[in-house]
Amino acid sequence: MTEQNPPAKLGTRLSRAVRDEITSLILARGLRSGDPLPTETELVETLGVSRNSIREALKALQALDIVEIRHGYGTYVGRLSLDPLADGLTFRALHDAGQDLRSMEEILEVREALEAALIRRVAASMPEDDLTALDEVTKRMAAHASADETFAEADREFHELLYRSLNNALVTQLLRAFWDVFHRVNDRLGVTDPNPMQTVRRHRAIVTALRKHDVARAEQAMVEHFRNLDARVSQIRSS
Repeated sequence: MTEQNPPAKLGTRLSRAVRDEITSLILARGLRSGDPLPTETELVETLGVSRNSIREALKALQALDIVEIRHGYGTYVGRLSLDPLADGLTFRALHDAGQDLRSMEEILEVREALEAALIRRVAASMPEDDLTALDEVTKRMAAHASADETFAEADREFHELLYRSLNNALVTQLLRAFWDVFHRVNDRLGVTDPNPMQTVRRHRAIVTALRKHDVARAEQAMVEHFRNLDARVSQIRSS
């Protein structure tokens, strides 16, 4: 790859090409999360571009969590998380909140479709250990609600426990991303759960259906739970 003070459009294509070359290098060498990348000097020599182009490409890849720059130590393969997705969706929802709430509604629609499909997969055969863990989480939710306290982290834990038996890291990351977006927007706009005890009851209904291995009822309980989330969107709309 060669480089000669390119104009803006060509510079953009070159920057993208350098990023692609670095990601291709990671894949070709089989580097995993936490593994060190070649040094900046080695990348300059390997790719045949300027040090500045390498630095710009690495910064862009860091924003995507593909690499992690540890100043004074080097550059490593990043966590490859979906945090950049959550950040982008959060900004989009907040940006649109002043005009309409369609972005927020779309996020909930996608999350509901995902969880309704996933609950069907686990309902008939959820392990007893997971059911016991869900019972414990709902008890903590109820205790917080009775004390007029929020229980956002318990809610996150509940939804991740639901699908633990699938052993699918991407499912966990996607759910966490959508959960983060919803709660970040709520916090930014000052929106709270209008009926915490009802939220607890709807979580309990999901666990009850799962204990009976009733697939249809578990899916319906999940749909009803999302109607509770719709109420928060309505709260934003009326504020």
